[in-house]
Amino acid sequence: MEQIPMTLRGEAKLRTELERLMKRRPLISQAIAEARELGDLKENAEYHAAREEQGICEAQIRDIEFKLSNAQVIDVTRMPNEGRVIFGATVTVVDVNTDDEVTYTIVGDDEADLKENLISVNSPIARGLIGKMEGDEVAIATPGGTKEFEIDKVAYI
Repeated sequence: MEQIPMTLRGEAKLRTELERLMKRRPLISQAIAEARELGDLKENAEYHAAREEQGICEAQIRDIEFKLSNAQVIDVTRMPNEGRVIFGATVTVVDVNTDDEVTYTIVGDDEADLKENLISVNSPIARGLIGKMEGDEVAIATPGGTKEFEIDKVAYI
């Protein structure tokens, strides 16, 4: 089974979501029981809605449990990689052409959220940055064309 790279923050977020879903289980079961008491199940919209919600909840639980069981949790604060871009690092880059500064954190696929500048380790920008050092200039082929960046700062938080 292939391990799924994940940061400590990503693992904590998944565990919190799993806990929330586990607490919903009995509430959904109770809603199904109450809907059953209403009579004919063939035309009982409340029953069908509760069963559908139960199916979605159980699928989400299985998905999270699978991800956690195959997670390779990486704590970058314990890794001696001063100045090198690695999985889990927070990287500040400067666009060479526009002088725009952006800070990205390189995370696992499931943790990626561009609105929070969390980019997947498999994204073109992350793949272009991994292994580089603070101060390096890199040219990265992106879907929008080639971007040139200078790595300004690498942090492990």
